[in-house]
Amino acid sequence: MFDLKSLCEKAKVAAGSVRQLSDEKIEKTLLLAAKLLRENKEYLMSENAEDVKNAEEKGASAAFIDRLTLTEKVIFGMAEGLEQVATLKSPVGNVLYSYENKEQGISIVKKAVPFGVVGIIYESRPNVTADAFALCFKTSNAVILKGGSDSLKSNVAIVKVLRKALVEMGVDEYAISVIEDTSHETTKEFMRMNKYVDLLIPRGSARLINAAVENSTIPIIETGTGNCHVYVDKSADVDMAAEVIFNAKTQRYSVCNACESLVIHSKVLEKALPAIAEKLKTKQVEIRCDDRALKAIPDYSYLTKATEEDFYTEYGGAIISVKTVDSLDEAIAHINEHSTKHSESIITADNEAAEKFLNAIDSSSVYMNASTRFTDGFVFGLGAEIGISTQKLHARGPMGLDALVTSKYFVVGNGSVRK
Repeated sequence: MFDLKSLCEKAKVAAGSVRQLSDEKIEKTLLLAAKLLRENKEYLMSENAEDVKNAEEKGASAAFIDRLTLTEKVIFGMAEGLEQVATLKSPVGNVLYSYENKEQGISIVKKAVPFGVVGIIYESRPNVTADAFALCFKTSNAVILKGGSDSLKSNVAIVKVLRKALVEMGVDEYAISVIEDTSHETTKEFMRMNKYVDLLIPRGSARLINAAVENSTIPIIETGTGNCHVYVDKSADVDMAAEVIFNAKTQRYSVCNACESLVIHSKVLEKALPAIAEKLKTKQVEIRCDDRALKAIPDYSYLTKATEEDFYTEYGGAIISVKTVDSLDEAIAHINEHSTKHSESIITADNEAAEKFLNAIDSSSVYMNASTRFTDGFVFGLGAEIGISTQKLHARGPMGLDALVTSKYFVVGNGSVRK
């Protein structure tokens, strides 16, 4: 029988030792881990192939298989992420505030410190295993990983390779752990291990995130689903809009920063939508339109009428919704109502309109004349990311090292007593 409590206890002990490691040793350990990932690529792909085969036999979607599959490129990308994180400056020890209370005879300094043990619950993205380890280890935290049953063999294999690096460097191997029992009961039990786990980060579907919010006794950073919008303003360059939307929608369907919803100003609808549809047609993207948008592309092969539910939907596939608006204000109101607060973009030649849009949209990342696909810790220079937060407390947007530290006050006196 799987002993979750024992695993969490060992992680808590490991967190204490990891907190004492030098920056140099942490960096060398991450660089060795990256090297071992590359050297063990055949083993990792072999274990992953069994997960992929099982998923295909269960009838998993193409988007699901895409998220699950470990190719050489993905593994080398994981290794590169570890190397990038290794060379970043850790925020641990940064002075956040200082105050000299001369009357009381004390010096007060607030510093960034590790959380301790970070728990990650995620679904079919085995690359998260390496990313989570890199960021948690760089910030002197231990990490416990709870992946889904579909990626279990892949996750266990990656952790075995990463633990080889820890052991070779004389670091407690429980700095990273994986929960191999994938039952819902164990997942719920893990969410209540607040005696040992200091922070919980759920990554995946809305159902997973909601389950964590409802059941966890551990403080949570919510990572949100991605109903991301691109708004084509009345002054937009139509060719630019078509290129940006094509990239945002089709470069990779399964990611949370893909564009799912298109909003178009009525004054440019009849010119912009056919140009956009022409690009999307090459990828057989289904377009679900409101009544006005339907009339703008009546001959489009993959055309259906949108329902209200469509405007709230993250498709994760070759589908996009289209809403027609008569003003910038209407576009902002529509997006703020229907988005998941992830990433939204405006295509416009009007700087004033762009500034209003960027300030008024209530999402974690906002863009002008750029694809939403850039919302990514690696692209933002954060190294591998721990997730993309759509909440507003502590961390927001792509979460790198700064999201994995908390703070502590250090107070120094000289026999000082309160006056």
